[in-house]
Amino acid sequence: MRYAQLVIGPAGSGKSTYCSTMVKHATDTKRIIEVVNLDPAAEHFDYTPFVDIRELIHLDDAMEDEELQFGPNGGLVFCIETLLENCDWLEEQLGDVDDDYILFDCPGQIELYTHLPVMRRLVDMLQRWNFRVCAVFMIDSQFMVDGAKFLSGTMAALSVMVNLEIPHVNILTKMDLLSKTTRRQLDDYLDPDPHILLADMRNGQSRWHGKYAKLTEAIGEVIENFSLVRFYPLNIKDEDSIENILLTIDNIIQYGEDTDVKIRDFDEPDPDDDE
Repeated sequence: MRYAQLVIGPAGSGKSTYCSTMVKHATDTKRIIEVVNLDPAAEHFDYTPFVDIRELIHLDDAMEDEELQFGPNGGLVFCIETLLENCDWLEEQLGDVDDDYILFDCPGQIELYTHLPVMRRLVDMLQRWNFRVCAVFMIDSQFMVDGAKFLSGTMAALSVMVNLEIPHVNILTKMDLLSKTTRRQLDDYLDPDPHILLADMRNGQSRWHGKYAKLTEAIGEVIENFSLVRFYPLNIKDEDSIENILLTIDNIIQYGEDTDVKIRDFDEPDPDDDE
C-alpha cells in the first residue's frame, strides 16, 4: 500500500508552505515524506520536488502557444489534462515503492476541485496505483473570521468533498498570523455551529442577510444536519499543531497500521563539533 495527501485549496492558502513544513517535520522525526509539484505555474519552493510537472509541461507552454492561446486559468486546466494524458510519465516518475508517503502540491485554481472532473480523474488514477488518498483542503484563516465568509468557505469545502468523493480534511492555515482576539473569535467556527454563524450575520445587519435570510438559514441547516464539515487549525510555528494535523491524516488513510515506519539514515552528530 502507498499513501498520499492531495493538498488543494485557493491561491494563497499556504499549500506550498504546508508541504515544506511537513517535509521538515518528517525529517526531524525521522520519517520520509516526498512532495510532488503539480502546479505548472510555480516559481519556487522551500522544498525539493520529488516529481515536478514543469518537467513535462509549464504554464508558459500553454499560454505562449500560438494555436492554443490560453489564458492563465485555461492554461492550468490544459496542463493538468496533459499530465493525465501522459499518466505513464507520472507513473514512471513516482516509481513503485511500498509504503511511500507523498504530498501532491496542487495548483491554486479552485475550479479544479469544486466542479471540473480533472482532479477526480487524478484521484482515480492514484487509487489504481495502490495509493490511499486523503484530500487536504486548505483555506486562509484570515479569510474565515466572520460568519458570511466562514459560510462561503464552508460551502467551498463541501463542494470539493462532493466532487472528489475521498476522505477529506479541512485545514485553517496561517493561524500564527492572527491576533489573540481573532483566534478566540475563530474558536467558535472550528466545529461549525450554524446558530453562531447565523447570529453573527444577523448582528452584522448586512443588506444581503436581510434579503436572503431564509437561504442562509437553509445552508446552515445543511451544515448542521449532515455534520460534514469540520476545520482543523494549523500553526506552522507550533510542533504540536503540526503533529496533530499529520496524525489526523495518518489515521484517516491508515498509515502505519500494518507496516513499520520508514526511516532515513541520518549522520550521528560529531561530539568534536561542540568543542
